[in-house]
Amino acid sequence: MFGVDSTELLIIALAALVFIGPKELPGAMRQVGRWVGRARAHARHFTAGIENMMREAELEEMEKRWREENERIMRDHPVAAPYPGAAEAVSSPLPAPEPSPAPEPSPAVEEERTPPAPSLAPDEPGLPLPEPEHQRRELP
Repeated sequence: MFGVDSTELLIIALAALVFIGPKELPGAMRQVGRWVGRARAHARHFTAGIENMMREAELEEMEKRWREENERIMRDHPVAAPYPGAAEAVSSPLPAPEPSPAPEPSPAVEEERTPPAPSLAPDEPGLPLPEPEHQRRELP
């Protein structure tokens, strides 16, 4: 541990016992433990900062390589169809369907006719919603 032998640690402990005294030794050791803990925390923080900077530099380098590779691919293949035959599908659109003639309603039915309801999904309510059949009453 830091190049300190066990006999050297024993000599330091005996010197601390003699100079500090048995009453203050636990408090002094606690204080030394706090200093060592703070030093370790600072070392971890410093190491983590350097590792983050290295990761960011590596990411920037990889992004640069990816960007260069993407540009090279785009130069080599300027227009790529998403699937075979896609270029032909875009150049020849489908013909528009012809509208079918609407049947003429009889005059008697025309008076009773209401406007058609819009087509809705089965779980969507029609708007405006109908009024409820029950009467609303005011709260006391």
